[in-house]
Amino acid sequence: MRIREVGLRAACLLGAAVTVTALAGAPAFAVPATDGGSSTTTTPPFTTPNTDDCPQKTQPPAPIDTSEVPAPGEPTPTQLPVPSPAVGGQRMGDCGVIVPDGVPPVPAEISATAWMVSDLDTGRVLAAKDPHGRYRPASTIKVALAIVALRSLDLDKVVVGTQADADVDGTRVGIGPGGRYTNRQLMQALIMCSGNDAAHAIATQLGGDKAAVAKMNEVAKSLRALDTRAATPSGLDGPGMSTSAYDLSVLFREAMNIPLFAELIHTEQVDFPGFPADPKIPDDKDHPGFPIANDNQLLYNYAGAIGGKTGFTDDARQTFVAAAERDGHRLVVTLLKADVRPIRPWEQAARLLDYGFALDTQARIGKLPESGSEAVQPSVPLASPPPRADGTRADPVQPAHQGARIATLIGGPVLVLVLLLWARRAFRRRR
Repeated sequence: MRIREVGLRAACLLGAAVTVTALAGAPAFAVPATDGGSSTTTTPPFTTPNTDDCPQKTQPPAPIDTSEVPAPGEPTPTQLPVPSPAVGGQRMGDCGVIVPDGVPPVPAEISATAWMVSDLDTGRVLAAKDPHGRYRPASTIKVALAIVALRSLDLDKVVVGTQADADVDGTRVGIGPGGRYTNRQLMQALIMCSGNDAAHAIATQLGGDKAAVAKMNEVAKSLRALDTRAATPSGLDGPGMSTSAYDLSVLFREAMNIPLFAELIHTEQVDFPGFPADPKIPDDKDHPGFPIANDNQLLYNYAGAIGGKTGFTDDARQTFVAAAERDGHRLVVTLLKADVRPIRPWEQAARLLDYGFALDTQARIGKLPESGSEAVQPSVPLASPPPRADGTRADPVQPAHQGARIATLIGGPVLVLVLLLWARRAFRRRR
């Protein structure tokens, strides 16, 4: 094959590669019509779910699989009672969009079926949609597991990974049999990467899955998060699993009273241990350690982001809880049964946070509970995340990696041109 052909093919392949890399993960965009007509889009129109008739007042939507079928011999959980009046104030009993009088309409393109924005420090509820509607939490329920674990486990204790840890369903951080992990490292894996294997290792120390779930439910009840019932430590769907946008805000606010929780949700990356070769596997070798990164995109992309927790299952869909700070105010946003369209959950959260920060500082439609843990008392300061390693807070002006994408989009064609010129000169030398 001629050198020029090699150069041309290499240039084309490289050009395509850098372009695909630059555009990977970009949201759907309008495509101009070539016939003079109107633009078309790559995704179908989206309609925000209507909850005005309180469809989830007593229980989450019907499951789409068998994950909530009780095991043989296990009873079917009864529906949780619906408190009357609603916890948090009269308006918290409404099911549609709830905002203070005289404020602008809520942001568009919010696919979350239920959501809420509240003040992390004062407990004021600023705006909400179906705040006490019952939905599945997915991995956001790990916030409740973190509360229990951080207040009961020795964080310096070394735990040896098991095959049972490695075999759990769903998202795993990469715990291996024989690996040695401190509880602090397990908490990093739980909170930053939503590792179900870490949840299993933590729950085992709490007495097993059933005992851990019971303790999580005790915490929820003590905080008057009465829409919440954990069925698994990890957030995998199970019989009776339930929470609400209101309850998720309550649980997150409680967790933020624990300094290490506030630190971990704000941590971008840490090193995680590996594990030894499995003697049962021929020619297996030691598995080295590896870095793990926070999976919450709001942390990288939103000015003043404090951090939060993501979640997803087929039945729960996208779930999310996070906090951010602006001008001395710290707000929490929760999303339940969201989708990745028309914009991603973290982007929906960002819009709702912007909306909350723009409201009057005294605006309110309800209140988070004052009973239960002292962590929800205004007189008790909540933990603040530490600054980053360079001593600064995160306040990006543009989405993370956007600069890299722009550089790639510009540099890719330049690199292609250089390769073409090189191929042309090489071809001339050989003629």
